[in-house]
Amino acid sequence: MKTKAAILVEQNKPIIIDEIEIPKLLPGQVLVEIKYSGICQSQLNEWRGKKGKDPYLPHTFGHEGTGVVLDTGPNVTKVKPGDYVVLTWIKSTGANVPGCAYKDNSGKTINSGAISTFMEKSVVSENRLVPINKNDIPLDLAALLGCAILTGGGMVVNELKPQAGESIAIWGIGGIGACAVMAAAALGCKPIIAIDIKDNKLNLAKELGADILINGNNEPLEKIMEITDNNGVDFGIESVGNVKVMEAGFEAVKKSGGKFIIAGNAKKDDKIKINPFDLIAGKKILGSWGGAAKPDEDIPKYIKQFKNGKLPIDKLITHCISLENINEAFNLLESGDAGRILIKIN
Repeated sequence: MKTKAAILVEQNKPIIIDEIEIPKLLPGQVLVEIKYSGICQSQLNEWRGKKGKDPYLPHTFGHEGTGVVLDTGPNVTKVKPGDYVVLTWIKSTGANVPGCAYKDNSGKTINSGAISTFMEKSVVSENRLVPINKNDIPLDLAALLGCAILTGGGMVVNELKPQAGESIAIWGIGGIGACAVMAAAALGCKPIIAIDIKDNKLNLAKELGADILINGNNEPLEKIMEITDNNGVDFGIESVGNVKVMEAGFEAVKKSGGKFIIAGNAKKDDKIKINPFDLIAGKKILGSWGGAAKPDEDIPKYIKQFKNGKLPIDKLITHCISLENINEAFNLLESGDAGRILIKIN
C-alpha cells in the first residue's frame, strides 16, 4: 500500500509531495487515514531551520490531526479499525513505538516520527491516538485538539490554574495564544490582556473573550503596568518565540506569586535575560511541555466544553488548504495573516 505525503527534503526549500510505501505494522503501531491536520509554528521553525540542523532529513512531519483507523499492529488494544481518532504529539496511554521508515518509489528511506499528519495515510504509535465520537465534534475542529488546544488551554487550566477574577496577559495570539485566551475566558479571568502586532489577531482575541487589546509595537509593558496600577498581572503566557517578548512578559507579572509561562519557540541558541531580584521577590518563570496535558483525560473535557458552547474552536480556523498546497499554507502561516490553518487531507 502506498500513500501521498508531504516530505521535508531540505530546510528552507519547498516541501515536496511524493508517494511512499507504507511498511508492515509493528507491535503497537496503527495505520490511520488522516482527514485533517493542523499546522503550527513548530513545523514552520522546523522547515526554516530555526531549531538547528535537522539530522533526520528527508522526513515526513505534522503533529496534530484527526483520522480514522484502518488497521492495527499486534498488541494494540486502545483503538480498532473504524475508530475516529485525534492524533497528538503528546504521549498518552498505549504502546510507545519509535518512528517507522517509509520508502519512496526509488527505494530511498523517508524517515518518520511516532506521529506524522501531513500525509494521506500514516503509521502512528498507539500512544499518540485518542479515540473520539465523530458525532460529538466535527473532524476539522477536532484536529486542533491534538496540539493547539492541549497546549494553549493546558497552560491555563493545568499549570497556571487561575481563579475567576485574576488577571492574565497573553503575548502572541497565534494558535497557542488564542487557545489560552479561550481557556482564560472560560475560567472567568479578568482582565484578559491580549498582545500582538497584528490587528486581525487582536480582533480574534476579542472574539474569544479578551478584555484589553494592546498592539505589541506600542509599549505593551508600560501599558500593562498602567492598567494594573504598576503591580503587574497575576499570570502571563508568551507564545511568540521572541526573547525580547519573553523578557517583557516576565517583567509584566506581579511580585509575590506572579507566574509566567514561556511556550514560544525561540531561535536555537537565543538567550533571555531576567533580573534575579524578581525571582527573590516571588515571581515564577516556567516552561511548558504541551500544557502538562494528559490527552486521554483532557480531550474529552475539551469536547464537552465545545458541545456546551464554552470552547468556540470554529473561530480559530481561518483557512483550510489541500495537502498539495502545503507550501502555500506555510507561507501564509509565516506572514502572520492567518489564524489557525488546517490541511485537508482526505
